[in-house]
Amino acid sequence: MKIAALALGLLLWAPMAWAGKAHVLFVEASQESTDVWTFSVTVKHDDKGPNHWVDWWRVRTPEGRELGRRVLLHSHEDEQPFTRDERIRIPPSVRIVVIEAHDKVHGLGGATVTVDLTKPAGQGFTVMRRP
Repeated sequence: MKIAALALGLLLWAPMAWAGKAHVLFVEASQESTDVWTFSVTVKHDDKGPNHWVDWWRVRTPEGRELGRRVLLHSHEDEQPFTRDERIRIPPSVRIVVIEAHDKVHGLGGATVTVDLTKPAGQGFTVMRRP
């Protein structure tokens, strides 16, 4: 009986834990020069005032090396989802990047978008390369 109650509790708790995290919904990557890209990142999060909001998103390699970060200075309670841009240097040897968002309470762990910079589009992203 205790195991069943524990299992039920975990099942009920899991969606709530997922719901509070910051989720990257869509990414547009535009190549500005050989190693400079502009990333337009759309994030959704249930911001709750000055102590619980998305405070940054970042672009990293699949191995975890951070390539750049957009710091957000305030809550976006009344603007959900929201999109912000950032110019980031991406070494020409990097073909795939991961975009993830961070909130002040839960940290990382929400939905991410993996972008293949060699393809024009994919699940959750578009890419515009320079000719």
